[in-house]
Amino acid sequence: METMTCVVVGGGYAGINTVKALLKASPAEAVGRPLRIVLMDKNAYHLRKVLLFRAAAGEEDITIPLSEMFPKGVELLQAEATGIESAEKRLRYKDARGAEGEIEYDWLVLATGSVVRRPKPEQGGIALSGLNDAKRIREAWQSNLLQAAASNDRAEQEKRMTIAVAGAGISGIETAAELAYYVRADAERLGLDAGKVRIVLYNSEKRLFPTASAKVGRKLENALTAKGITVRHSVKVLREEAGRLTLADGRSEHAGLCIWTLGLLPNPRLRELGVPVTSDGHIGVDGSYRVSGLPGVYAIGDNARIVDPATGRIDGKTCKEAIGQAPRLIKIMAADAAGRPAPVHKSYLDLFCFGLGPEQGLVWTRQWGLDIVVTGKLGWKIRKMTWDMASLIK
Repeated sequence: METMTCVVVGGGYAGINTVKALLKASPAEAVGRPLRIVLMDKNAYHLRKVLLFRAAAGEEDITIPLSEMFPKGVELLQAEATGIESAEKRLRYKDARGAEGEIEYDWLVLATGSVVRRPKPEQGGIALSGLNDAKRIREAWQSNLLQAAASNDRAEQEKRMTIAVAGAGISGIETAAELAYYVRADAERLGLDAGKVRIVLYNSEKRLFPTASAKVGRKLENALTAKGITVRHSVKVLREEAGRLTLADGRSEHAGLCIWTLGLLPNPRLRELGVPVTSDGHIGVDGSYRVSGLPGVYAIGDNARIVDPATGRIDGKTCKEAIGQAPRLIKIMAADAAGRPAPVHKSYLDLFCFGLGPEQGLVWTRQWGLDIVVTGKLGWKIRKMTWDMASLIK
């Protein structure tokens, strides 16, 4: 019997959750045919991208081999998609050796995710955008502490023991909190005064976490302050050069290391694939994740602009959204194959989690118009659960 082929492009949160859902409930069964699943990614591993801050603070391995994640039932193709021939339902790609190839599909799921927004090279500092950058950050602060321990110059010590985190979204907050713990622990090991380690979080907004109420923002800031983190509001870092930060208001401050955490952008390679994108670079889809003008092509996760048809709300770009979008997509694909009305997108509940250092966290949700906040070790356990669920860790 002829198989139906589903190619999933991207081994991030949306991609691996799609493959999991395909293995659990094959949409090809709707038309009585076996399913072939192909997972394509440029890497041979799933990167737990939301945990990059841990790789910057310590040496934790935040990758999972895709072969370990899907030991059977899935063909793994280490390659980058380069173009879609929609009339022929064919995907072109370039593999890890640089060889070009193509694969025919019945269904194509685009889950290429997002990329971290990077400053211009002349702005200095290091953007926390990938494993190599996380390693550079870790090596930089460790080197700074060694130099501080070897110096008798108080001003030089102070600069070397100061870390600036530019950008106070979830990534910036979690990075600052993790560094506050590990940098101080290393400073103490080297005989330095751990209390002189300064972690400064620069926030261009008037307060933290504007999605929630001001009260929740203050609670989050108080938790950071208790860890010795200085939060600077309405302050934008323009650049770092030779340990000197230039701020938007013209002032300058010193820091031994500047870490940029500037949020996410849709994958820039989407435009090269020939898919329709919005003005900000996301794939435009209908309420059932279908890509306009490309039969059999769907998109979910960070690379798609997904709108709840009932409320007009645009879905978020955190890893938890993939947990709900992927199984709904499989039901949509099965309905489309069988010619039935397909389900439509439903927004995820308002829920945001913050890691605040080892075994500490804060979780916020809004129910019945009320802010519900969980902090401390329980907040961390919930945060860890969302990380693990998104990466298929039981």
